[in-house]
Amino acid sequence: MMKRMGKTVLATAMLFGGVLGQVGAAENGSPAANKPAATAKPSATAKPTAAPVMTDNLAKYGLKKEIDLPVTLTSEGFSYTLHKIMIYDFKSAEVKKLQGLYGFQDSTGIIDRPKYFIWTKVTLENKTKKTMHGGGGDLQGLVRLNFKIGQILDAMWPEKLASKTNSKEALWTYTLKPGEKLTSYVAYAYDSEFDYFVARMFYGKDFVEKYVVSE
Repeated sequence: MMKRMGKTVLATAMLFGGVLGQVGAAENGSPAANKPAATAKPSATAKPTAAPVMTDNLAKYGLKKEIDLPVTLTSEGFSYTLHKIMIYDFKSAEVKKLQGLYGFQDSTGIIDRPKYFIWTKVTLENKTKKTMHGGGGDLQGLVRLNFKIGQILDAMWPEKLASKTNSKEALWTYTLKPGEKLTSYVAYAYDSEFDYFVARMFYGKDFVEKYVVSE
């Protein structure tokens, strides 16, 4: 009986000692201790918010928009979209740069001493069944941009690109076959004040207008 009890005590002691050894080994650098603990996967990096695209500086001249650009006017298959309009003092560095690039002059046939240089980004689209030809003066007759009653913007001629048809940098002469469209930049001179801003289309039998800034 005493011998059996001794064996039982000895077995228990060995088992307990083995457990202690395993714990000690884990605490002293065993593979189990070195195994890294599970960590939460890092969350996806948030994408930076894109800066809003600047389509105009009308507020600088006291004009509060009713609608945002772009605006599109369409009549009898001819479509005009105004994407952007920037107003610059005619003597500003921005205007000097554009004059150097494209050959804009200091005046037009109508406006002798412009106060402002108006720089627009537009898309012309021919959805008719005939080819459309024109130039800056023709476009000015088709689509009129107005800031004040009785005052006009006069299209400016980019002398360095005057012989280029469908220029995408500074437009003067354009030719659009049925189904074609063109995005480019058109410049104007202006010498008056700012009360509102409206785009009006005079093409075919329809008359279309959109007020960006109401009267």
